[in-house]
Amino acid sequence: MQDILWGVGGGMIAALATTVGAIPALIGRKMTQATSDMMLGFAAGVMLSASYFSLIIPGIEVGQEQTGSVWIAAAIAAFGIAFGSGFVAWLNHAIPHEHFKTGPEGGADQATFARIWLFVLAISIHNFPEGLSIGVAYGLDRANGLSVMTGISLQDMPEGLAVAVALVGLGYSRGRALFYTALTGMVEPVGALLGVVAVSVSSVLLPWGLTFAAGAMLYIISHEIVPETHRNGHQKRATTGLIFGLILMMFLDVTLG
Repeated sequence: MQDILWGVGGGMIAALATTVGAIPALIGRKMTQATSDMMLGFAAGVMLSASYFSLIIPGIEVGQEQTGSVWIAAAIAAFGIAFGSGFVAWLNHAIPHEHFKTGPEGGADQATFARIWLFVLAISIHNFPEGLSIGVAYGLDRANGLSVMTGISLQDMPEGLAVAVALVGLGYSRGRALFYTALTGMVEPVGALLGVVAVSVSSVLLPWGLTFAAGAMLYIISHEIVPETHRNGHQKRATTGLIFGLILMMFLDVTLG
């Protein structure tokens, strides 16, 4: 039960970080597209580092301890990553949503949703794997959970600001932009709960859960974030942000985890 509380608490902190990141949009601070791309690149770097250092590598280590075979552990990791990325790909296809620039995706029922809810669903699909990774990491141990939660929270703040600024740019009031940004973050405690409960029920699921969460995040990085940061001609800044985010998360994982 303590692990579950820690996992959900970590997801709540990450959700709060999303809201805190959106606050500057309320006081009129504008963000250039180049800065936005660099911040999103930073988020991608944090997620990329967390996927490997906090999820895949520990997942292989736990799998090897459980099975006594590095081959089986590697196979579990391979399937876990594939299942995680496939799951998010299915969500992306099945749930109607809309991105700020690339437009509608998924499902055939988009006309039944207000446009703002399509945006909320898009960001929620993005945030769910982050919450899942926090919960699964806490299922491994609290030090690893703290590392992943800290990294995810750090990258959620610029993400929250980017989402709020985009909503204001689309004509929504600053109050509504803050509310909808906060709403997108609330999927993270849900993902954290599912992740920590799954690996707490059976330790056999731990390597699967760790690598599943990693695969889900890797799909988001490749399918959503990196293409977005390279769409406006700011590849150098975006790449700088990615490298900095990866280094920071690696440092946090080594020192905290």
